[in-house]
Amino acid sequence: MDRRQRKTREAIFKAFILLLSKKNFHSITVGEIIALADVGRATFYAHFETKDFLLKDLCAELFDHLFDAEENTPNASSNMFDCDMHDCVFLHLFNHVQNNDNNIRKLLSCKNNTLFLEYFKNGITRLVASHLADFQEKKPDVLPEDFWINHITATFIETLRWWLERDMQQSPEVITEYFLQAV
Repeated sequence: MDRRQRKTREAIFKAFILLLSKKNFHSITVGEIIALADVGRATFYAHFETKDFLLKDLCAELFDHLFDAEENTPNASSNMFDCDMHDCVFLHLFNHVQNNDNNIRKLLSCKNNTLFLEYFKNGITRLVASHLADFQEKKPDVLPEDFWINHITATFIETLRWWLERDMQQSPEVITEYFLQAV
């Protein structure tokens, strides 16, 4: 993707994020997005088939770098984030939320948050599965592996939700420790 295409795509994402922070996803129109992004309708549709595809691509931009970087996939740096992930992956996630990278905090706590949390949950599930060995010593023998993965994922999501609802009073390091202790 060339620089012009990237800038157009980012303008559409920013407009969409702003609208999502104010309105319900289903009441946002493509007309509102293109007006705010200052792009033409044909340009919008050259990048996204529908508003649903825009949402899917926005989620990918916001979250996939975390999961791709962890999995060492070649597309790990081809998104809106520019970061080096050297710390614990869960701490890394909490740091992005605290830094409010690309308004992620607003999106995760807005009235549309179920859309983002569901996408986020799918990535977290993959991440937990790839880090299952880190949690193995805490796993009761009677639990099936898929139940254990679901439990850890739900604990992470609920820890994140709890932290956001309380205006992130704890540092990312402390909330990461809460999460790891709660599992």
